[in-house]
Amino acid sequence: MQGAFTTSDIFFSLEVFPPKTEGGREHLLATIDAYAALNPSAITVTFGTGTAPETVDVSRRVIKLLSERTNKPIAAHLTCAGRTKAELDTILDSFWQDGVRHILALRGDMLSQDGTSQMHEDGYPMTQDFIAGIKARYPEMKVYVAGYPETHPESPSEAFDLDHLKRKVNAGASGVLTQFFFDPEVFLRWRDKVAAHGIDVPLTPGLLPILNFPRLLSMAQRCNAHVPGFLHAMFDDVEPESIDHKLLAMNVLSHQITRLIENGVKNFHFYTMNETLLTKHLCTWLRAGF
Repeated sequence: MQGAFTTSDIFFSLEVFPPKTEGGREHLLATIDAYAALNPSAITVTFGTGTAPETVDVSRRVIKLLSERTNKPIAAHLTCAGRTKAELDTILDSFWQDGVRHILALRGDMLSQDGTSQMHEDGYPMTQDFIAGIKARYPEMKVYVAGYPETHPESPSEAFDLDHLKRKVNAGASGVLTQFFFDPEVFLRWRDKVAAHGIDVPLTPGLLPILNFPRLLSMAQRCNAHVPGFLHAMFDDVEPESIDHKLLAMNVLSHQITRLIENGVKNFHFYTMNETLLTKHLCTWLRAGF
């Protein structure tokens, strides 16, 4: 056990997503101000599904809002599925112009009629090729990739998943942000396997506050994230809007983080869902140390 930690020990990044309505925009403005006060190491901006031009425009507007309200690094998500290399170069140029120096490079989902993901014939065949393309165009850009402690839903095996992660890192990735998980031991075992696979970049666990347990179950199923039986028991018949639900969710998060810190984890990424209550209290606790 590592013992107590101080405020200088721990770093965390926060994720926001572009709103779809004017009400969502106003909510995001308040969220950004609350997050900036928490002094995160970075804020990441998700990228919408599909390839419509407005997807890029919406992301850029959120990045602009962030840059006006905080001097913290902003990491833009960018997906390559369904886009040509030329289109991706144009998006990268616009992000660079906006001051973005960190990219989370993702394949993204581009579903055909048979439900399979498709890469554009004039695009990058694999995510590692996309990463290499980013680094070739902007060598100073820091590129991060996704990792899956419980394997990607489309991976045929854990070994295949680790091989794919290594290819992405070898292509120029500076670090890995993981899919969310709920059992800390899942991440710790995966961390050991990643190291044994010869992958030597920082691994940042992604944690998801449980804002609505029934909705979470649907998300977890799509992402291949196991929801332990004890969580089902804890949240059984607990109303999502109740104080009991919020207290239980805070308990789960604090347990995850405490266990990870005990095993040397110093960096965390929170999938905030643009909500502040749990994230605000959790990050305040991290800043205070214990």
